[in-house]
Amino acid sequence: MKRPVRIANCSGFYGDRLEAAREMVEGGPIDVLTGDYLAELTMLILWKARRKDPAAGYAKTFLTQLEHVLGTCLDRGIRIVANAGGLNPAGLAARISSLDSQAKIAYVDGDDLVDRLPDLAHLDTGRKLSEAGVKPLTANAYLGGWGIAAALEAGADVVVTGRVTDASLVVGPAAWWHGWTPGDVDAIAGAMAAGHVIECGPQATGGNYAFFDEVTDRRYPGFPIAEVAGDGSSVITKHADTGGLVSAGTVTAQLLYEIAEPAYAGPDAVAHFDSLLLAEEEPDRVRISGTRGSPPGDQLKVALNYDGGYRNTMTLVLTGDRIEEKASWAEQQLFDLLGGKEQFAEVDVTLLRFDHPGSPVNAEATAHLRITVKDPDARKVGRRFSNTTMELALGGYPGFHTTTPPTAESAFGVYWPALVPAALVEHRVTLPDGSRLVIPHPPTGPAVSVPPVSLEARDFGPTRRVSLGAIAGARSGDKGGNANVGFWTRTEDEYTWLRGYLDVPRFRELLPEAAELEVRRFELPNLLALNFVVAGLLGDGVASATRPDPQAKGLGEYLRSRAVEVPVVLLEP
Repeated sequence: MKRPVRIANCSGFYGDRLEAAREMVEGGPIDVLTGDYLAELTMLILWKARRKDPAAGYAKTFLTQLEHVLGTCLDRGIRIVANAGGLNPAGLAARISSLDSQAKIAYVDGDDLVDRLPDLAHLDTGRKLSEAGVKPLTANAYLGGWGIAAALEAGADVVVTGRVTDASLVVGPAAWWHGWTPGDVDAIAGAMAAGHVIECGPQATGGNYAFFDEVTDRRYPGFPIAEVAGDGSSVITKHADTGGLVSAGTVTAQLLYEIAEPAYAGPDAVAHFDSLLLAEEEPDRVRISGTRGSPPGDQLKVALNYDGGYRNTMTLVLTGDRIEEKASWAEQQLFDLLGGKEQFAEVDVTLLRFDHPGSPVNAEATAHLRITVKDPDARKVGRRFSNTTMELALGGYPGFHTTTPPTAESAFGVYWPALVPAALVEHRVTLPDGSRLVIPHPPTGPAVSVPPVSLEARDFGPTRRVSLGAIAGARSGDKGGNANVGFWTRTEDEYTWLRGYLDVPRFRELLPEAAELEVRRFELPNLLALNFVVAGLLGDGVASATRPDPQAKGLGEYLRSRAVEVPVVLLEP
């Protein structure tokens, strides 16, 4: 067997740290440099860029990073794999060739379905595209890693892709390096777990980490590396003398990020996250092993974005006493002046309370009234709305002011997740010599069964009312209109209590916003973790959401701050 392949990440999103590529290449030995640039919202951003310039549509920051490292990577034999191609992987490949004519460039496409979409159903609501009467701006199927593997096998120095799964950026190189076939589902599942951990860059190395007191090196975290072995097991680490922390906790947090059920489905396999095991081998080295895999299903996920119309938001500041009365008066006055709420397609009015009694400074005695209007007609929600808001300045509640001057309308998109038969999608790779391959979809098959872990409920005795975060970490995020929150503990006793305590009704008590929404609960006992998915909490996704935290990044920390009855014995040092 070959030694493990060292796969280093240098980007977790379009806009991440530019210097990360250079730091990963120069910081120590690696075999493959990867970068993830494509969130659901990013596809809409790239569409807007391509509308202005047909030659655009890819992540331009990736080119800047390549200017830093391409020559060094070619000299050292480091392969580069990134999904920065977005909506135009061929265009990005051509631009890379202009940086160094000696580089062998390949690109993966076939994911773009916008001009040949069947009548798809929304993954959560079941509503058909034809019923919604919308025309998608982007529609991209999530491809797997075999096109990347084929490109690397053909000698590509750089492989750029359109929409592949984030984990495919690790699955493809690992499959190439170790000579896996599509039937090696356990190994592939292990690589998927490693890919999911490193895809968001420093979130695996101490960034956004709930127990941040454990991160004693407060320098900016080093980006993560996955050392993937031939059996699919891996070690998650980072370069020496870099900031942050790699621990079982930081890896667990990232494994829970933006997932639903423990059977983590992808186009190459289904990785059963409730089967994997974590072990801290050395400081900043965590092994992931035992991941079981099932063959993939016969459908691929598709991310669609369509034009939602126009929106505008004005935020009114309310100060002092009788906040709710002032807010009600302002709302009434504004919509009376505008001619009523019913003229807008959608209105959202939210009172955000930051004030508290006896505030020692003015700013701490304020609340925000956030008013958002949406409509297909830009004129309704543009300056007419925001200028009218300012008419309350001298004729409304006492202390009126706003957080911004009047603003113009902005266009927004709506995210629509769906499934499409894999047979309708052609997974293509264009090799460095210009020849093209069509990559067959992996065969489907039955799912493996992961034996349940038996845990006995226990009475832990007297309790004390403290924040949930005294016991549990949390990591939260978005998947379109849904939010997920993964909780984990650091000891088996803490998990036994959490598993018995935090059911769906109690979760709803902690999050009243979820009272009327579907909440799904999943157990991952090997990780001492629970995962909750709140369907519809984020509306139609980040591009159209009106919440102050449209991607639910802070939801986990909010829930950790909620007071619960925790057994005293678990709080003792």
